[in-house]
Amino acid sequence: MTATKIRLDALTKRFPGQARPAVQELSLDIPEGEIVIFVGPSGCGKTTTMKMINRLIEPTSGRIFLDDEDVTRVDADRLRRRIGYVIQQIGLFPHQTIAQNIATVPKLLGWDRKRIAERVDELITTVGMDPAAYRDRYPKQLSGGQRQRIGVARAMSADPDVMLMDEPFGAIDPITRDRLQNEFLRLQAEIRKTIVFVTHDIDEAIKMGDRIAILREGSEIAQYDTPERILVDPADEFVADFIGRGASLKRLSLSRVRDIPLGDWPTVADGTDPEQAHRMLAASGRSSLLVLDAQRRPRSWVTAEHLRRADGRPLAEVGLPLATVGPAATLSDTLNEMLTARYSTAVVVDDAGGYGGVVDIDTINGAIRGMRTAEHERPRGDLEPPS
Repeated sequence: MTATKIRLDALTKRFPGQARPAVQELSLDIPEGEIVIFVGPSGCGKTTTMKMINRLIEPTSGRIFLDDEDVTRVDADRLRRRIGYVIQQIGLFPHQTIAQNIATVPKLLGWDRKRIAERVDELITTVGMDPAAYRDRYPKQLSGGQRQRIGVARAMSADPDVMLMDEPFGAIDPITRDRLQNEFLRLQAEIRKTIVFVTHDIDEAIKMGDRIAILREGSEIAQYDTPERILVDPADEFVADFIGRGASLKRLSLSRVRDIPLGDWPTVADGTDPEQAHRMLAASGRSSLLVLDAQRRPRSWVTAEHLRRADGRPLAEVGLPLATVGPAATLSDTLNEMLTARYSTAVVVDDAGGYGGVVDIDTINGAIRGMRTAEHERPRGDLEPPS
C-alpha cells in the first residue's frame, strides 16, 4: 500500500465576516509520489485548502501532517522551503535573471555558489530548455510557456518532496498548455514528487491526476477517487453533472499510446522506384503505403495516385503529410491529431523518430470498450484511498 505523504485532519478555515467556513473539517490522505487534483466549482475552497498545506493561509482549526509530522505550528517559512509552489501567474521576479530566480530557495538554504550553479543548469535542462541560452535572460525575454517552465524549475530548485500547483497551466494558450501538461507528466514519471494540483477544468484533472478530489462548497469532498472510477461510477448527481457529457471521450485522457496494442502498416523506403512501390501497394490490400527514410522515420503517406505522379521525385515529396505521436501521448491527444490530419491514422514514433506502429479509429474504439469493461469489473476496494 502506498504511504501517506500529507494528511489533512479536520482542516477548517473561517474568514472574518463570512457566514460559512471557506473550508470545513476537511480530512484527506494524499499518497506519496502521486498527483492529487483538487477540482470543483468556483468558490468551493480548493485554492484555500491548498494554501493551508504550506500555510500561506493559516488554518482556523485542524491539523496538517507531512511525513507524519504535525506541521501546523512549526515555523511557516521553514515549512515552505520544503514545499515547491507554482502558481498560474508564475510569479518570477522581473528584475532577476532566470538563474537568479531559480536560485532563490537554494540561497535561502545556504547552498554554496557551485552547487547552486549546477542545480540551476540541471533544472533548466530538465524542463527542456538550454541553460547556455536562457540562464542569463530576464523573464520579459521569454514566452509565456517558457516562463511557466521556469516557474516549475524554480519550484523544484531545492528538490522538495512536495509540490503545490495552483492552476499552473491556466493562463497559457491551448496548444502550449497541452505540450506543457505532457512534458510535466513525462517529468513526473521520473521524479515521482507528491503533488497537490488545483484546477477548475475536469478534463485537465482527468489527464493529470492519479487521484481526484471533487469538492463542493466548503471543500466538502463529493468524491475522492481515481479518474477511472470517477468517470465510470460517479458518486452522485453533483459529480455526474460536474463531469458533464462525453465520459467515454474523457476516458481517452486516461490511456496512453504505450498502453495499447499498435497496428501495423505496409511501409516503403523513400528511394523505392514508384512502379515497384505500386506493386507493393497492390499486394498490401491497403489504400496507401507509409514512406520511411533511411533511419526508418515516417515521412508521408502515398496512394496509387501519388505514385503515378511521382515523376522521379522521392516518394516523401509526393505524398500526404503525417500525424505522428509518441508513446507517452494520451489517446485523446492522438485522436485530436487524427482528426486534424489529412489521413485519419496516427503514426507512432519512438524517441529517435523511428516508426513503431499506427493507431486508427478502431484502436481508439477498442481502448474505450476495454477501459469501460475493466473498470466495471474491478473490485471497489482496489481503488480506495490509502489510510
